[in-house]
Amino acid sequence: MTDLGKVDRRFFAEQIRPRLGAERGDVRLGPTHGVDFGVLDVDGSALVVATDPVSVLPALGFERAGRFALDIVLADVAVSGVPPSHLAISFSLPPEMRDEEFGTLWNAIHEEARDLGASVVTGHTARYTGVSYPWVGGATAMAVGDHDDVVRPDGARPGDDLVLTKGPAVESVGLFATLFPDAIDLPPETVAAAQERLDEASAVRDALAAAAAAPVTAMHDATEGGVHGALNELATSAGVRLDVRREAIPVRPGVVETAEALGFDPWTATTSGSLLVTVDPAGTDDVLAALEERDTPAAHVGSVSEGAGVYVDGDLVEPPAQDSSWAVYAALAGDD
Repeated sequence: MTDLGKVDRRFFAEQIRPRLGAERGDVRLGPTHGVDFGVLDVDGSALVVATDPVSVLPALGFERAGRFALDIVLADVAVSGVPPSHLAISFSLPPEMRDEEFGTLWNAIHEEARDLGASVVTGHTARYTGVSYPWVGGATAMAVGDHDDVVRPDGARPGDDLVLTKGPAVESVGLFATLFPDAIDLPPETVAAAQERLDEASAVRDALAAAAAAPVTAMHDATEGGVHGALNELATSAGVRLDVRREAIPVRPGVVETAEALGFDPWTATTSGSLLVTVDPAGTDDVLAALEERDTPAAHVGSVSEGAGVYVDGDLVEPPAQDSSWAVYAALAGDD
C-alpha cells in the first residue's frame, strides 16, 4: 500500500523535482520539499504563492468550517511575512451539499478573507458524483510585497533563537474533542478544554505579527507530522541543526490528556496554528511581546547552530513516518 499523506523527500527528489516544466528566470523560489511557498518576481515585486487542498468538516458547522479551511490555506503564504492579498479557490462539492450550506461556508470565507485584506480573484465551483467530505477542492493563496520583506522558509541561520507558539497537537486535539466528545473517556471539563484548542488552529495573524516585530529569519506552520515534523522540515530546508528544550515548549490545556486517552503521540500529530519562528536573538523578546499582545502562548524553546538534525534534550528526533493523528481519526470516524 502506498503511504498516505505528503510524499517523502525521496519521492519528491525522484518524481517531482526533476520535472518542473519550463525553466524561468522569474521563479525566485521554486518547489522544495517541506517548504510552504514559492516566490515569483513580477516587475520587481515579490509574488508569494502557495497551493493547498480545501478541507471542509460539516460537523463543525459550515461557518466555522469555512474559517478553518481558509486559515489553513492562507497560513502557507503568511509564513513569508507578507500579508495574504489574493485567493484563487476551486470547489468540487459533494452532490448532497445544499445551496444554503454552501452559502454559509462561502460567506465565512468571504468575511475572513475581507478581514485579512485578501481578495478572491478567480475560482471554480461545481458538484460532482464521487466527491465526499472533507476534501472538496483546492486553493492558491498569494501575497504581493517587496522581495526584501519575504521571510524565506530556508532562512534559519546559526546563532538564531527558536520560538514556538501554542505547542503540540492543538488542531488534532481540538478536532477530536469537538467532533467525537463521547469517545473521549475524560472528565467533561477536560474535554471542554480540549475543544477550545480548535479556536487556536490558525497561524496567519501570528505569523504576520512576528514578522512585523523583529528580524525573523524563517517561519513554518506545524501541520502534517506535527511539531516534530515541522522542526525537521525547517532544519533540513535551511541546512542547520536545531536544539530544543522540551520543558520550554508551551503545552495547551487538554492536549496531553486527550492524546493519552485516544492513544496517539501529540508531538507528531497535525497542529495547524502552532508556528515555528527563527529570529535573531536581538529580536526574540520583541517577537514574544508581539505574540503575547495577541494572547498567543509562545516561548523561546531552543537555538539554531551549524550542523544537521533536530535534537530535543540532546536526543536526535527523526522525521515522523506518518502523522499520528490519522489512524485515530479513521477509527473515530468509522473509516478503518
